[in-house]
Amino acid sequence: MSIHARTTQVIVGEPEVVEDPRRAETSDAWRRLKDAATAIQALQAQDGSVPDAAAHVDARAHVAGIVGGIRALAPAFPHDAEYLAASVRDFERWADEGFGIPDFLDSLQAFQPQQDRADGIRHLVVFPMYTQNGSSDRRVEAVLVEVIWPEFIARLEGGDYGNKLFVSLRFLDFTPGYDTNSAVLFPETVAMREIPRFTWGAIFQDREAARYRRVVRAAAEITKLDLPADAARMLDDQALTEKTFVMWDIIHDRTHMRGDLPFDPFMIKQRMPYFLYSLEELRCDLTAFRECVAIERRLSERVAAVAAGEPVEPLDPAEVEMLEHAKLVQYAVIFDRIFRFAITGSRVRNYDGLGGQLLFAWLHQRDVLHWTDTALTFDWENVPAAVVALGEAIDELYWRSIDRPKTAHWLAAYDLVRTTLTPHPASRWARGLPDEILAGAPKGYTDAVMDDEFPLSMFFEALDKKMKPVIESTAGITGRDS
Repeated sequence: MSIHARTTQVIVGEPEVVEDPRRAETSDAWRRLKDAATAIQALQAQDGSVPDAAAHVDARAHVAGIVGGIRALAPAFPHDAEYLAASVRDFERWADEGFGIPDFLDSLQAFQPQQDRADGIRHLVVFPMYTQNGSSDRRVEAVLVEVIWPEFIARLEGGDYGNKLFVSLRFLDFTPGYDTNSAVLFPETVAMREIPRFTWGAIFQDREAARYRRVVRAAAEITKLDLPADAARMLDDQALTEKTFVMWDIIHDRTHMRGDLPFDPFMIKQRMPYFLYSLEELRCDLTAFRECVAIERRLSERVAAVAAGEPVEPLDPAEVEMLEHAKLVQYAVIFDRIFRFAITGSRVRNYDGLGGQLLFAWLHQRDVLHWTDTALTFDWENVPAAVVALGEAIDELYWRSIDRPKTAHWLAAYDLVRTTLTPHPASRWARGLPDEILAGAPKGYTDAVMDDEFPLSMFFEALDKKMKPVIESTAGITGRDS
């Protein structure tokens, strides 16, 4: 039987209607939608179109399967009714117009998950898109997701850490594009005719948490690290770790474009040396660390005051959770940056990897991290001040760069990194760029940066060999796999 015949057979007759979102991922309607979306991926070109006219019969059958699945599942997602109706129209128009480059702007603008940030609320999401950190090929992808939004996060967002665009998610099921390392759902990845003002961005904290737990458990064993009791609890509790990553990410995300910054720290649509991206991402993580230190101190002082009989309001349940997770975020930033970021991915302009290397070396050189007798230890009492000091050094770089030309900012940023990390022996930047580059266009500066400008230290080379199978095993992981 052909794919076309099988799909047609499925959608003929009385369609299943799913009214309970908790049944969605086990329903025939979802399986039908997922199978059809996966099948049409094989027919799509890199830009998302289906250029082979001979494949259009099958493509139409797959679209019918997708549309049938969406319609059957829609009653379970009344909060997304406008989006799901627009999605059906976009898929049908794509098929009617001959499967050119897909345009799903209408359904993208109708999808507004940031308006329904309630813990446990679910969404069905179907778009032609490329998955961040996955593939640059546009494919039809479908995901079932659940929002993670505990009360203490709602309290943070409603107070000093407002971030109306941030959505935290948990995977329920997905098509193959998300059976990867991708842990984000961003609207800018969707195929569309024009770029609108984006109103949301989502991160899958269950994948981040599951990845963290597997990697840190293995790394702690390899390095003989005696984890603090609170940090050890995270390795056995997926829900606890998910909430920790939500707290980390909401503060990290709102830090971009805030503070005393160069005009645009990312130099959007411009090439720049990859270590600039390292410093920006690290700045946001260290801001989350610093803010969590402040939150922990403030709430701990209230707990002590209540215990001392002072006339102070005791912590309410949300504040108790906030205090607990403020401490856990600090461990998460350190261990995820050091054990996973530093040795994940290739050595070609790996800016997250460089950030992890920088944090490790900074702490080691300030004598709060020790590698002695082949065992890793931390001076936890003095770790927070050392981490905050690195954040302050990056903040100082940014503040000074407001008055600097762009390339002078790049040179200063390089100096900040190389005072802690040793550049490649063949580095042109380390030896001093020649006058023809210094007097030329910024492209010359960027081209002179080596793919691996700051190679792994001997510590990380050894750790990488032992950790590689563990890190590779986390591709596609979700909270249910941990």
